[in-house]
Amino acid sequence: MLLLHAQNIKKYYGDRLILDIEDLKVYSGDKIGIVGVNGAGKTTLLEILTKNIAPDEGIVKLYTDFSYIRQFGMTDGNVDGRMAREFEINNRDIRFLSGGEQTRLKVAGQLSKNSGILFADEPTCNLDMEGILLVEKKLMEYDGALLLISHDRELLDKVCNHIIEIENGKINRYSGNYSDYKKQKEAEKQRRQLEYDKYINERKKLEAALHALKVKASRIKKAPKRMGNSEARLHKRSATESQEKLHNSINAIRTRLEKLEVKEKPRELEAIKMKFQPVQSPASRVLISGKDIRLRFGSRVLFDGLDFEVPNGSKTALVGKNGVGKTTLIKMILSRHPAIKVAEGVKIGYFSQDLDILDPEQSILDNIMKESYQPEWMVRTILAGLLFKRDDVYKKVAVLSGGEKVKASIAKLLVSDANLLILDEPTNYLDVFSMEALQSVLMDYDGTLLLVSHDRWLIDRVADRIIVIENCKAKVFNGTYSQYLDQLEQSKSVQQQNAGADIKQQEMILRMRLAEITGRLSMPGKNDDVDELEMELKQIVSQLKQLQR
Repeated sequence: MLLLHAQNIKKYYGDRLILDIEDLKVYSGDKIGIVGVNGAGKTTLLEILTKNIAPDEGIVKLYTDFSYIRQFGMTDGNVDGRMAREFEINNRDIRFLSGGEQTRLKVAGQLSKNSGILFADEPTCNLDMEGILLVEKKLMEYDGALLLISHDRELLDKVCNHIIEIENGKINRYSGNYSDYKKQKEAEKQRRQLEYDKYINERKKLEAALHALKVKASRIKKAPKRMGNSEARLHKRSATESQEKLHNSINAIRTRLEKLEVKEKPRELEAIKMKFQPVQSPASRVLISGKDIRLRFGSRVLFDGLDFEVPNGSKTALVGKNGVGKTTLIKMILSRHPAIKVAEGVKIGYFSQDLDILDPEQSILDNIMKESYQPEWMVRTILAGLLFKRDDVYKKVAVLSGGEKVKASIAKLLVSDANLLILDEPTNYLDVFSMEALQSVLMDYDGTLLLVSHDRWLIDRVADRIIVIENCKAKVFNGTYSQYLDQLEQSKSVQQQNAGADIKQQEMILRMRLAEITGRLSMPGKNDDVDELEMELKQIVSQLKQLQR
């Protein structure tokens, strides 16, 4: 069933055409992910489809009610009790909610409406892993249609059955999830490359043939002076016929060249493999270690006997709920806290959201080369890998977007003489294409890495070790994030099986006791207290009901 139809939509900001959409339809069952570079018009599209802003041209028809999870601003709907409990926001004062709790409230409020269409703009913003997984679960269960803007590639993979890409104001629709979209984009790129190569080869062949005919035409000589009149006439006639044939052939080739369909050269987006010039690595097997770390703020215990290690050459992801102390632990490392040992020769490069390592009045290239351990060609290669192409490297930092500043800051750390990088939420402000680029660069990086991120896709592909902070302690897992989640799921399954076995055993004991009491009540003995037996019977019936829930 058709739920939404947008036709001939155009939206300008000043004289710039942001959106130019001929036709967009949303049907029941559609779970559509919306991707595009920062500034492509993703949020503007949702604002137009929800009729919060009017297009300059075109019309939007909605055939059902809708809910809208905005990236900014609080929820405008009530949250039902069940949803409030599931999102752990019941009985919370809205004035004192953290960023993650505000996001939970917005999502819960809009999901409570059970609308025909749900529009969601970055619904996992500020959430920890547990919150992200909860939102993912709820969006997968959602019965209505969904239009989702997200930089979380794992979420797009799990939830979506269509992807819309906004590029140069136009939309392209792809069937399947984010991984399917990437495969189709790659196939498109290869097809365009083949078409372009075929076009270039055909053009070269025609141009070569045209040049050869022109040369041949220029070589047809006039009749020699010593030639008689009759011979000269025959020569001239033959030359004229040859010239005419060549002229016709030249015109035919020119026509073919004019009618040859021009194919644009595809943009170069292939992965760039980095080969970093080795930075002197410390001799120690372990670069950072903490033993029996204890920390409290007033009555609140943050760490209670926390132990961890960062081995030399490892790529370690530090994960955990919001507020468990990830950033605090990093600050303790940077400040050389007495409970933390940093090996001799370790040089730490630190990325934070402050983005204070760049000089706004200098260009990207000048900023990075100022303290670079790598040669300029390598710096330019890394910048190209992070989607800074050609003259982009001469942009002043002051004019860069938030995402561009993030990438430039990380590039500066990558080419420094640091032999251990600590990156705290490096994917904030990045679009999915920049995330892909950053991921590729970090996978090629040869040094030691400590990474804090809520981006599951990035962690899973970059990290080879996981440190999980929970219950004031650290749990270490050697392997990828997917392997860690698999082990966690298996552990939960075993616990549930054990719990199920315990419940069955309890139920069997209670039923045996129930049968015994029922028999004694039907034929009470002289020593039986009927009132006590009836009271125990009620208790057993109540306990059985509890076990069966």
